[in-house]
Amino acid sequence: MTISLKQQVLRYREAKKLFFRQKQRGTPLYDCYFFSPKEALFYMIISLSIVLFFSYFFYRSFIAVFLLWPIGLLSYLSFQKQKGNKRKQRLETEFKDCILSVAANLRAGYSVENAFEESIQDMQALYGESGLMRRELLRMKKGIAHNVPLEDMLLELGTRSGCSNIEEFAEVFSIARSSGGRLPEIIQSTADLIGEKITLQQDVQVILSGKLFEQKIMNVIPFLLVSYIEISNRGFFSVLYHNLTGICIMSGCMLLYLAAFCLAKGICEKIA
Repeated sequence: MTISLKQQVLRYREAKKLFFRQKQRGTPLYDCYFFSPKEALFYMIISLSIVLFFSYFFYRSFIAVFLLWPIGLLSYLSFQKQKGNKRKQRLETEFKDCILSVAANLRAGYSVENAFEESIQDMQALYGESGLMRRELLRMKKGIAHNVPLEDMLLELGTRSGCSNIEEFAEVFSIARSSGGRLPEIIQSTADLIGEKITLQQDVQVILSGKLFEQKIMNVIPFLLVSYIEISNRGFFSVLYHNLTGICIMSGCMLLYLAAFCLAKGICEKIA
């Protein structure tokens, strides 16, 4: 089923409203991300700069800005997606340390609720007051004080996070809690398994970061080569501008570059 552009815009606006509404309530969504007004202005300037650069580099005309504006829009959305993914990865990393801390507290003899409350200190020591899991744990502590079941809050966090590891832990915890199983042992084994899984994912990210850096270098090299030739031989590329043949050739080069860029980025994201 094809979704019209108008419907996509409406969905985007609704998702944005929900994101900031949840943020104000203290139950932020991690499966998506939207820029704050300051961030939006900053990345709009960067996206506009990219469009201006492409307009001058490929056409030597800033009139092309009005035709290349989709590049700026896609760049803006790409920056927003990247920041959201980094935030999500940060939550997973903090969650891994959180459940390992909870497991250690359970071995020390704390009850389940107290084990989660005690892990707040560990999260603050590791990630400071701005830590994502520290805020979630403080919210859980407040909920426990108001007799809200811990398993319900964990399930809600799993839904809001969009992270399979957090969802799996919340489901296992809820089943173990309702069935009256040996909760400390179950949490310990689940924490170890999920911790190993997240650690493996982080190792893949470290290996992939080198390839991503190489990709960024390759993205810049074509522009550096053309700039070097242009500086060394003034007017060498003048024949490619302000005429129909040149416009067609440069348009083809731009489309080829964008296709290679999207392909490389898609491969890296798929591996990640």
